[in-house]
Order: sequence, then structure tokens, then C-alpha cells
Amino acid sequence: SVPLLQAAKKKNSLNLLELTEADLEEQFVRGDGPGGQATNKTNNCVVLKHVPSGIVVKCHQTRSVEKNRKIAREILQEKVDLFYKGEDSDVFKERKALEKQKQEKKRRAKENLERKKLFKEMQQLDKE
Repeated sequence: SVPLLQAAKKKNSLNLLELTEADLEEQFVRGDGPGGQATNKTNNCVVLKHVPSGIVVKCHQTRSVEKNRKIAREILQEKVDLFYKGEDSDVFKERKALEKQKQEKKRRAKENLERKKLFKEMQQLDKE
């Protein structure tokens, strides 16, 4: 339960736009993908539409309708925030920061690989 709490704190730390239930259209449809009968015979996939912006989110991450409803609302809230605020959105800033970290990690890995190559070359020269 600790990761859930940390995730909840992380979500709350973002300054997202609030969604009102009056602006949402919700449907329950059959999910798709792997899962066989459990997926094909139950309407536990949630399709959520934000009417003012026209953004649609489809969520079928769990078998529970309630969990899917909650997850769909979180995803929709992030997308609506990104839609209205653009580059000023906390979601956008967080994604940019993660991308920067990823690029830095790749750069360091590449440098380490080059160092290892040079070290092996030096060892080969020392042996000869």
C-alpha cells in the first residue's frame, strides 16, 4: 500500500484542473485484448469523454469497473490539463523532466561504453 500512497501524493502535488461530473459522459463497454472469457463477456472497460474539449479516454487496466473508472478520471484529468494549459501544465513539465533524465542516462551509458572500449584497447596494447 505504500507505493499507492506515494503515487497519490505525487498526483496531488500536480496542480491539475478540476473536472466536474456534469462535463463528463461515461460508458461501459466490453474490453479487448488478452483475457479470454473474463474480458469478452463483461462490460468493465470505461470510456470517458470530456464534452467541452472532446477528449476521450478508454481504460481497461483492471477487471474492476470501479478501479477503471478512477484510473480513467485520473488520465482524463491529466489530458484535459495538458490540453488547456499546454506547456504551462505540470504534466508537460514532468514529462519534459523525465525525458531529460532519460537522455542524460543514455549519454552516461554511452560514455561508459566508450571508456570500456578504450580500456580494453589499452590492455591489448600492453599485452603486445
